[in-house]
Amino acid sequence: MLDIAAELSRWAEQGRDFAVATVVAVGGSAPRQPGAALAVDREGTAIGSVSGGCVEGAVYELCQEALEDGVTRLERFGYSDDDAFAVGLTCGGVIDILVTPVRAGDPAVRGVIETALRAAATAEAAALARIVAGPADLLGRALLVRPDGTYDGGFGAHPELDRTVAAEAGAYLDAGRTGTLEIGEQGSRCGAPLTLLVESSVPPPRMIVFGAIDFASALVRMGKFLGYHVTVCDARPVFATAARFPEADELVVEWPHKYLERTEVDGRTVLCVLTHDAKFDVPLLELALRLPVAYVGAMGSRRTHLDRNERLREVGVTELDLARLRSPIGLDLGARTPEEVAVSIASEIVANRRGGTGASLTGAHTPIHHEPGTPRRIDSVA
Repeated sequence: MLDIAAELSRWAEQGRDFAVATVVAVGGSAPRQPGAALAVDREGTAIGSVSGGCVEGAVYELCQEALEDGVTRLERFGYSDDDAFAVGLTCGGVIDILVTPVRAGDPAVRGVIETALRAAATAEAAALARIVAGPADLLGRALLVRPDGTYDGGFGAHPELDRTVAAEAGAYLDAGRTGTLEIGEQGSRCGAPLTLLVESSVPPPRMIVFGAIDFASALVRMGKFLGYHVTVCDARPVFATAARFPEADELVVEWPHKYLERTEVDGRTVLCVLTHDAKFDVPLLELALRLPVAYVGAMGSRRTHLDRNERLREVGVTELDLARLRSPIGLDLGARTPEEVAVSIASEIVANRRGGTGASLTGAHTPIHHEPGTPRRIDSVA
């Protein structure tokens, strides 16, 4: 649901009633992952998607029903072998969808969801935990957890349940993850089992591009397209200008390694070194390869790569650290233009993030989607 938070937050501010259908679990080859959502208001306006088109019509009707009767429901959709035109996923997957009415007459649920939507819309860190399987009177109940461990809302069941969910959801938030967890109704393994969907809203990950060259301009546009907060850093003020990089979130005129020393990075940050100049590259990569970031790539020919590696070894960079370096940067797409090179680099970043191989899907027998762990279906759906 938080993937469409900006629009839903506006609906909430306008006082609209709406229903949200959220993917809570998948099985097989499903087009959308847990957290993907479709919302419908009383006027029939729809935003978002839960299946890329396969079951949108049926889910739209479920949202309208939920708006009328105020009942939260959990439904399963899957491929139909008997009738290819029946409601189902032609890709062969199965998805479980929670449909939650968010109406003015339900202030407890609406209040928590509105707070979660505002946080997501303004890029604040928060995690929304909702019960998606369990006793009917708890279905759809929500709790919002902040980074400091405080929380809003609750489930109205055993008091220990709220505290346990807050702690578990906080761990998901720290990792920036969305997924499901199982907890007993009394906050431990005691009582009836509950399944909860935890959706994390975190600030966008950072992409820092070092080297204000023409290839960097194309990469900035690609980084923004992928949802990164993009910074361009170069020591030369004549090149690091707003006129050359109008889409960058931030421009920094500073020696790259000096900037990297003082800026904040985390496990989702990607560093793209496009300077291919030893006086910039070596001190920058010496530091970058020791930081807990998601990706470090450096541009240059294979000769430049070998020379750079020797220079890095001379300043004490270990073979283990060098193994983290993606150089020459990008996947082999035969790219030549700045835009094509940007696609090549972005493809490698996505493959690194999602566990992809970069190989063509044609003729392959490996899964199309590479996600950590194996998402499961919620087997309590009737």
